[in-house]
Amino acid sequence: MSSPKRRIETDVMYGLPPLRKGLVKQEFYVRFKGPEETPFAGGHWKIHVELPDQYPYKSPSIGFVNRIFHPNIDELSGSVCLDVINQTWSPMYDMINIFEVFLPQLLRYPNPSDPLNGEAAAMLMREPKSYEAKVKEYVAKYASKDAVDDAGEDTESEDELSSAGSYESDGEEPAGRLDDV
Repeated sequence: MSSPKRRIETDVMYGLPPLRKGLVKQEFYVRFKGPEETPFAGGHWKIHVELPDQYPYKSPSIGFVNRIFHPNIDELSGSVCLDVINQTWSPMYDMINIFEVFLPQLLRYPNPSDPLNGEAAAMLMREPKSYEAKVKEYVAKYASKDAVDDAGEDTESEDELSSAGSYESDGEEPAGRLDDV
């Protein structure tokens, strides 16, 4: 087994359903909760994760499936503009870093000077209270627990959700849980 395949196994196997035909799953979904004390609190998002064959030497591809209003996340495609994933990725990082550090920090500290969503960036810079209100509106409309289940065409049922591998920190409820594709 090659080193990237072994790393994929150690990073995600504990959270995936039993391996099929001995292959490691390289595409899956994570349920992600918005960080407390932010306008995203109470929101639930389904995030698509795809690990390249060269992982961990090449960064994973991640994208929000249900809509989110944020300067650094494309509202329609769900693409994320985050340097640590897109340009400065290191094999030292793993999936826990993405879901427990990088994405929560992105939601806490948006960067309107490098936007994928120009409307959100402009609103954050010019009318921060309106930006916060719109974020909360999107959370209520697109990021409920039910919205996560409805997001995307191939959403699995709650019974098929892998529960063995949750991303947990400080004894709080998990920020993300893996879904089988």
